[in-house]
Amino acid sequence: MSMKVAPNTKRTLLTEVESKQLLEKAGINIVKARLASSAKEAVELSKQMGFPVVLKIASPDIVHKSDVGGVKVGLQNATQVKSAYREMMASIKEKFPKAIVDGVSVQTMAKSGVEVIMGMTKDAQFGPVLMFGLGGIFVEILKDVSFRIVPLAKRDAAEMIRDIKGYPVLEGYRGQAPSDVAALEDMIMKLSEFVDKNPQIKELDLNPVFAYPDGAVAVDARVVLEDDAV
Repeated sequence: MSMKVAPNTKRTLLTEVESKQLLEKAGINIVKARLASSAKEAVELSKQMGFPVVLKIASPDIVHKSDVGGVKVGLQNATQVKSAYREMMASIKEKFPKAIVDGVSVQTMAKSGVEVIMGMTKDAQFGPVLMFGLGGIFVEILKDVSFRIVPLAKRDAAEMIRDIKGYPVLEGYRGQAPSDVAALEDMIMKLSEFVDKNPQIKELDLNPVFAYPDGAVAVDARVVLEDDAV
């Protein structure tokens, strides 16, 4: 599936909402996000989606949202959503007064699962390369990840999951139910196809992806375009 970017055609970093819309069209299971440009709109969207919800700042200038108070989780009612929206906007205005802010993305709060990460970067010699690893501390500290060159065959997806040292966590560890590895393989294959058909993508991250005993879902997504694609 080739992509069309409409709203922010002059930005290389797409918003979470835009990124997720593209990935959803590619058949990748994601937690849907919708953009709210006011506290009132955030409340309305939250009611439509159903509580609890998560709010995240939507800004092309802010990559690490949680580090600047740009993420609020587990909001249980309209009052909490309204307060969270205002607190986030005040925090961003103080810490990033020159940042472009579109509003906030509103999404339902996904149930926890085994955290994994998937992503893509471009290698100067080999072109697009997909990455897979366990999320959280495993990727940040242990660097426990595997790589494959796009496009992938189904065998590649299976191998890159099993190549990481933390694979036993996905098999089920200390009584924990095994994760749906087949669902992760399917997501990797769809990501490979999406990247292969869209050479204008420079970077892509799905972090985290929650792996469950019966499926997997991408909670957050980030897509960066090549400079000459905007």
